[in-house]
Amino acid sequence: MSDFNKGKKMKSVSFSVCKAILGIVLCVLVFLPFGCGWNQLGETTAEGHRRHKRALRINNEAMMGDIDRFLLLDQPSKLTDKRIP
Repeated sequence: MSDFNKGKKMKSVSFSVCKAILGIVLCVLVFLPFGCGWNQLGETTAEGHRRHKRALRINNEAMMGDIDRFLLLDQPSKLTDKRIP
């Protein structure tokens, strides 16, 4: 391969690399303002902690309700007309 073709090939490779880097930089600049927590601006640590505790409590209540329904504990038995103390 001649030196002329090597130089031409190197220029096209470096131009492609520059285009790729420029594309990545532009994507980062476009998506940077819309990163994680964009809708939670101004949330304090305590508020985040309360939100997490609330989500865990609700999930736990839903799971316990599902287990009760699966084990048929959500409604009283209708096997007898006498009330059991």
